[in-house]
Amino acid sequence: MASGSSLRKSLAIKFDDELRFFKGWMDRPKAVGAIIPTSSITARRMASVVNSASGLPVLELGPGTGVVTRAILARGVAPEKLYAVEYSREFVEHMCHAFPGVNVIQGDAFNLDRTLGEHAGLKFDCAISAVPLLNFPTSKRVEYINGLLDRLPVGRPVIQITYGPLSPVPARRGEYTVEHFDFVIRNIPPAQLWVYRRVGRA
Repeated sequence: MASGSSLRKSLAIKFDDELRFFKGWMDRPKAVGAIIPTSSITARRMASVVNSASGLPVLELGPGTGVVTRAILARGVAPEKLYAVEYSREFVEHMCHAFPGVNVIQGDAFNLDRTLGEHAGLKFDCAISAVPLLNFPTSKRVEYINGLLDRLPVGRPVIQITYGPLSPVPARRGEYTVEHFDFVIRNIPPAQLWVYRRVGRA
């Protein structure tokens, strides 16, 4: 059972994250998908797709204040094996301070070749995305998912959080499959999780 001081510290960190996230949403509502950070329950579900035994690094898109980042590390991923791409400079500064050793990269998740730079050729175990795709045209969402799948071994997942009832990216015959992964009520707002995979294609 947590002591009073550790509980107060945990609540203070949570409040600080929520305040920082809300400020980010106020400043850039199209770039930040929700008003408060993803719940720890949702974060654990998203991180559950990680295969830490693969030896491959993990790609996280739109980490925000790092709730999902923390869950990924808890899966046994070494900090240096995690690449987190974040658009907001403020969130990047927070992430670098909160998660030393993690490869935090400021840049556009829709232009990963440029954003990843010297790491653009890496293969990743999976991609975990909290980028607010519903703020972008469907064609750009499809291009985004295909770009992520290009960086994964065949069959490995891209997991995407969204707050709409349907997959934010439609199924594409011969390109990738779409699977509803979970509906998490204990999230504000309730979250839908979707998984995209490329099957039987080298």
